[in-house]
Amino acid sequence: MKLSLNASTIKTTPLLDKIRVAGEAGYDGIELWATEIYQHVGRGGEVSDVEKALADQGLEVPCFIAVRNWGETRDWEYQLALDEARRRFELAARLGSPLMVCTPPMLHDDISQLHEGYKDLLQIGREIGVQAVLEYISFFASLNNVKDTVTVLDRTGDADACTILDAFHNWNNSTTLDDLRALPLERIAHYHIDDADPSKASGTQTDPDRVMLGEGQIDLPAEIKILKEKGYDKWISLELFNADLWQKDPLEVAKTGLEKMQKLVG
Repeated sequence: MKLSLNASTIKTTPLLDKIRVAGEAGYDGIELWATEIYQHVGRGGEVSDVEKALADQGLEVPCFIAVRNWGETRDWEYQLALDEARRRFELAARLGSPLMVCTPPMLHDDISQLHEGYKDLLQIGREIGVQAVLEYISFFASLNNVKDTVTVLDRTGDADACTILDAFHNWNNSTTLDDLRALPLERIAHYHIDDADPSKASGTQTDPDRVMLGEGQIDLPAEIKILKEKGYDKWISLELFNADLWQKDPLEVAKTGLEKMQKLVG
């Protein structure tokens, strides 16, 4: 397994410094966010700056984040969402990322038609060379667990349909270890690792409640064990949104996270 740092873990650090930190800490890759690259360009930077920083550190971009609004819009607004999705897929391809996270609706709880929009994203991805990955978010009204996500994947009838597992979202909703065992290996494109605030119950937490590995409630060794049993040999990425960690030295945070990941995966 290769180990990656999601840029959100050191979110307040400038983009190019994030890439430098990931490289100096010893990661194999860094997950980047489209919004941060847009901000970098809006402030006078170039995408080529990002390409050079990645090359200088010898880092891959295993997964790119994210495309949104495709699951809750209709008619001309839906077409605008697909147009923006295509731009983001093209940016991911330019940076060498093989995967694009596709985020479901936050407030709309009807998942019966999600497979149609996801099929469109799969097709855009095929045309560009970046695989569309369907995400579930434990505190969203729509897709918030593995079982429902598998239902949407199956409805596409597309062999490329896949998801990104996330330890926090698994624990924070109704996903069980048996659900993970039942998930075919080919459906797993990527894995986010994180821990959960030790003082709050499952089902009550959101992104800012994620804590450093080993400091929360999640049985991370159990999930890693299942991944190994299934033969998963792709990427594991540390994805935290903890404001306390953002106030600390980003290199120290990154190094600590990597050390804990290395211990977990052996």
